[in-house]
Amino acid sequence: MPENADQSADRRVAQKVAIVTGAARGLGAATARRLARDGYAVAVLDLDEAACADTVAGVGKEGGRALAVGVDVADADQVEAAVRRVADELGAPLVLVNNAGITRDNLLFKMTEQDWDSVLGVHLRGAFLMSRACQAYMTAAKWGRIVNLSSTAALGNRGQANYSAAKAGLQGFTKTLAIELGTFGVTANAIAPGFIATEMTAKTADRLGLSFDDFKARAAANIPVARVGAPDDIANAVSFFAGEAAGFVSGQVLYVAGGPRA
Repeated sequence: MPENADQSADRRVAQKVAIVTGAARGLGAATARRLARDGYAVAVLDLDEAACADTVAGVGKEGGRALAVGVDVADADQVEAAVRRVADELGAPLVLVNNAGITRDNLLFKMTEQDWDSVLGVHLRGAFLMSRACQAYMTAAKWGRIVNLSSTAALGNRGQANYSAAKAGLQGFTKTLAIELGTFGVTANAIAPGFIATEMTAKTADRLGLSFDDFKARAAANIPVARVGAPDDIANAVSFFAGEAAGFVSGQVLYVAGGPRA
């Protein structure tokens, strides 16, 4: 029997809301779809709101609720406006996944100040601004989950001084959030993906003059489980950290890389 208006309203009040940044494609899109399947209403944030249409449509096809919001996560005013819009249209955001990111790879002597600033701006400043805006709703509710996307590059990676610094910084940021927000029922954890087959890694292969299949095969040869990762591998880890069962897990960095990392 179809639910009536009152039942629909009750469901919306009870439903937790998650924000995923950088969710137009790749890891963010997979995470948004997974959280929707877990029962969350999902705000799909990206620089271009129109680019979020496929993710929103995918959530809708599976019976979920999603809202596309365009935002530059490095812009404080845009972040505040985006989070207010999510709260007004979906409800108070109690799960935040800081996934938005860019790469501007180059060796140190070739790297420009703009290359450095833009990467740290999106990854670190963006995670800071989004977390600051969302924590008010989480602390008021005495429940919240923040999941930051780091990377195995946090351990160092040739040609990625900016990206590695940003991803390592996110790990320290995560641990500090866990200390500061834990007393309010808010956990903060980080996920450090290894090689994941996405548009971003495909562009890296192209830049190196390799076919994507060859690039993935080379990577898989050095991964203990003998395959590269998929976006759903990361989405599954986010699902755990976002759930009730992870309430006693905070300040941790989980390497989802197909094998151990130092």
